[in-house]
Amino acid sequence: MTEIRKVDRPALPQRDPNGHKGTFGRTLIIGGSVGFSGAVCLASTAALRSGSGLVTTAIPQSIQSTVAGYEPSFMTVGLPVNRRGLLQSSASAIVPSLIKGKDSVGIGPGLGTSPAAASVLRAVFESALCPVVVDADGLNLLARNRLLFMRQKSPVVLTPHPGEFARLTGHSIEQIQANREVLAARFANESGAVVVLKGPGTVVTDGRTLFRNTSGNSGMATGGSGDVLTGVIVSLLGQGLSPFNAAAVGVYAHGLAGDLAAAALGPQGMIASDLLRFLPPAWREIDGSQSSTCR
Repeated sequence: MTEIRKVDRPALPQRDPNGHKGTFGRTLIIGGSVGFSGAVCLASTAALRSGSGLVTTAIPQSIQSTVAGYEPSFMTVGLPVNRRGLLQSSASAIVPSLIKGKDSVGIGPGLGTSPAAASVLRAVFESALCPVVVDADGLNLLARNRLLFMRQKSPVVLTPHPGEFARLTGHSIEQIQANREVLAARFANESGAVVVLKGPGTVVTDGRTLFRNTSGNSGMATGGSGDVLTGVIVSLLGQGLSPFNAAAVGVYAHGLAGDLAAAALGPQGMIASDLLRFLPPAWREIDGSQSSTCR
């Protein structure tokens, strides 16, 4: 493997003062299942809180009203379900039309690992021409069927925690934690994806370039934090950042929101939805630091 170049955090995208909804990205997030509607709600709201112009959330029809009621600012599309409210494989036939015209796609939060979910993920890889973020159950489906990588037509960002990365690579969690940068870069080279290996000092790499994050705290070690990160990254991709830059900026902003939340609330009492509240001031702080640096 060639020597990895370590870089600082990339800059935020410039926001056109004369832009409109379409200017700032049309994003699709696919996920959710009965009992796991929160994950896709967090991801979709995070995308809005990170600057996306339009966010569409595709979820099983059985939880559509729950998801739509969480946040009225994103649109919802109900995917077909069976009598038990579980996703049907026929949902995969809808995916190409959902993706058409989108600037980025996120898939995985709360999706489940059923055969129907696998067929939806396969359809995303076969039809998406825009960048795709795969997280959570999407990663577990990839671990079961690595051949899905052969179907990808577009840039892919993978956002595993160490347990998910262990399933993807076959390494133990202990091996991964002892060699985070090397193993993440190696898998990025092998898969052709940008890898975001989460945890303290999150590693972002495309196999040639590496960013190690410095923001974040223990209060973010709570269910749903990763779903928020998915929404942040998929939003930045939709706004035109490259996969590596979107991932690097995203993990920093996500961690900074966590730091601001911890300063206000204390790390023990934090929950994932607190990150949504502190994303706007995190973006303002990042934007302000960029502006002062440019003077």
